[in-house]
Amino acid sequence: MNYLASPGQLRASLLRWSLFTVPLLLVLGFFSGQAAGSGPGNPWFDDLVKPAIYPPPLAFPIVWSLLYAMMGVSLAMILSARGAGGRVLAVAAFVAQLVLNLSWSPVFFAMHQITGAFWIAVAMAVMVLITLVLFWRIRPVAGMLLLPYLAWVCFASVLTFEIGRLNPEADGAFGSSSAVRVEI
Repeated sequence: MNYLASPGQLRASLLRWSLFTVPLLLVLGFFSGQAAGSGPGNPWFDDLVKPAIYPPPLAFPIVWSLLYAMMGVSLAMILSARGAGGRVLAVAAFVAQLVLNLSWSPVFFAMHQITGAFWIAVAMAVMVLITLVLFWRIRPVAGMLLLPYLAWVCFASVLTFEIGRLNPEADGAFGSSSAVRVEI
């Protein structure tokens, strides 16, 4: 037997999922950055030469908070689309890109692996694009909510590449000159 949910039930389901996914993503993103010692105040990062396209430091927590909130709503839209074809694959793609997302800060800020972080950012951009397409097929608005995230990840990839280009001696450096260096 097929059951049709009323518009009110659908909104309630989306709200319930959003109340779970938005805070979850905000907390995961916050802890990933905090655990890695990201941003200003990290002596290794502060000593890096930044490219001209580097935004003001305050932009990062603002942009990431907005992106994580939009990602959470987008994911909630897919989770609340019970019975939608491709839903499991879309959620799996989202989880894969999120794992890449959460691994970037520790690789870049804690491990000082600029090249590794660049390739993570590239893989993340590919996975976000795949996730966006899968989400769009289920709920177009859910896919649209990921467009700013894809744009930011592409920008972050360019920014990471430029930081690596401007600071080849810092790639993999933990304060010693014996670090292995990989060219981007």
